[in-house]
Amino acid sequence: MDALRVRLASLLEWAVAAGFFVATLAVALLILHGVRNPVTRASAAAPAATIADIPAAVPKGAVSVPVLPFADGKEVRLGDSATAVTDRLGRAAETGREEADTGRLGQRLTRFYDYAGFRFVIVYEPFERNGERRVSAIYLP
Repeated sequence: MDALRVRLASLLEWAVAAGFFVATLAVALLILHGVRNPVTRASAAAPAATIADIPAAVPKGAVSVPVLPFADGKEVRLGDSATAVTDRLGRAAETGREEADTGRLGQRLTRFYDYAGFRFVIVYEPFERNGERRVSAIYLP
């Protein structure tokens, strides 16, 4: 009976040792895979717009900005509602050109402006289904 215990204990020790060896080998392979094929992730703070997200009406080479400040203290920011921008800049700032297309959550409007010596393009789209249109992008041509 003691011989059977010794054999089982020895077999158990070998099984545990083999398990640790396999686990160590798996970790080493994961590390080597990570070194050979590094994963690059996009920054969560500033998601980049894909080419499909840019409306066709926006001129080629236009630069996207998050805030557009003016000398008179007014500014346009991402997330501002369309009515707030119209109230702030006035209808006279709109050049009259407006393009409509389909965005992710509804109709997307691209309007062209000329205010305080700046020409710029603002893209409005709803941020939720059946929501109010808000500034989703500001472009400087």
